[in-house]
Amino acid sequence: MPAESQTILWFIGRLLLGGLFVVGGIHHFFILPGITQALAARGVPAAKLVLLSGSVFQILAGLALICGFYPAWAALGLVAFTAAASVLLVNFWDMEGPARANAITTWQSNLAIIGGLLVAAAYSL
Repeated sequence: MPAESQTILWFIGRLLLGGLFVVGGIHHFFILPGITQALAARGVPAAKLVLLSGSVFQILAGLALICGFYPAWAALGLVAFTAAASVLLVNFWDMEGPARANAITTWQSNLAIIGGLLVAAAYSL
């Protein structure tokens, strides 16, 4: 594949992956009470502070990935963020029926996102 095509695909991939986190982080500010309650219900101390700091982190790391500013570190940070958010908020092991099936699908999607982030990190090194 020509180097120019690789560069374009690399940027589009970073834009899509990073954009997912930027949009998600911004969205959190519009639904603070609901997510704060969900975190508090799972025993997270200072749930609102954790949510706000996590949302700011995902926005900044997403922007860093998009802009190519230390993209490997941004991607690895987002891997940790996605794994932590999945464990804290998508507890399929405590669910039954359709809710469990939906949560498992969310976990599978998050694992795919983590895979894409790991590819981005490896490509950046």
